[in-house]
Amino acid sequence: MQDKVVLVTGAASGIGAAAARRFAAEGARVVLADINETAGTALAAALGGHFVVVDVTREDQIERAVARTVELHGRLDCMINNAGVVGAVGSLLETTAQAWRATQAVLLDSVFYGIKHAARQMREQRSGVILSVSSIAGVMGGLGPHAYTAAKHGVIGLTRSAAAELSQYGIRVNAVAPGTTVTPLVEQVRGGREAAMEGAKQVSPLGSALLPEEIAASLLYLASDAAAHVTAHTLVVDSGVTAGGFASGASVLRDRPSTFIGPSGTA
Repeated sequence: MQDKVVLVTGAASGIGAAAARRFAAEGARVVLADINETAGTALAAALGGHFVVVDVTREDQIERAVARTVELHGRLDCMINNAGVVGAVGSLLETTAQAWRATQAVLLDSVFYGIKHAARQMREQRSGVILSVSSIAGVMGGLGPHAYTAAKHGVIGLTRSAAAELSQYGIRVNAVAPGTTVTPLVEQVRGGREAAMEGAKQVSPLGSALLPEEIAASLLYLASDAAAHVTAHTLVVDSGVTAGGFASGASVLRDRPSTFIGPSGTA
């Protein structure tokens, strides 16, 4: 990844921050995008990269982030659509349309915007890689709240269809579907890091908790020349959770009262 230009959304924490660190360590020129300006700016400074404040639900802001990346570095080699929330949780029967739409806006609309505007730049270059973070909730049902599950399925479907169109321009499009990964958001849901680590271990056949750095490694592979012939693919990284029925009961949100887990003011 030496001197490759990489734009990461949701880069201020969790998987996005781990990806920014890993790609920078491999010599990439990293641009971090996030709604959290304080954390994003600090991490960018530590990595010698650049930060752009972005609300991923706004297409014009993602377009601006791509344009800023090209302005800084002259090209865009890899776009990582990572920004996320838990979103609407609770019974489908009680989920409001507002909470549903707010969840889709962050988890699915933003991926569409990222693919669209990254691909416009990559088409001119005749090369590039677009990666999006889905979830094991995108490959089977019952692992996440309904709106989250629908959005993550959508990310995988969009990845496949985008790859079919964009291959003619030398653009590869793939997704990663992590299992329960111990991020700050998951820690918030679980009630702390210790509980999050233990919960992740309990649902894993390997008895191990996934960390953001391990998902970052999978993104690095898909972005690299080692995956030159991989496109329209979803790489499941879940410690075996989706194998053999181990996933049953993996969601701790199934019986939660209807609410929205994400930045205040989102829904």
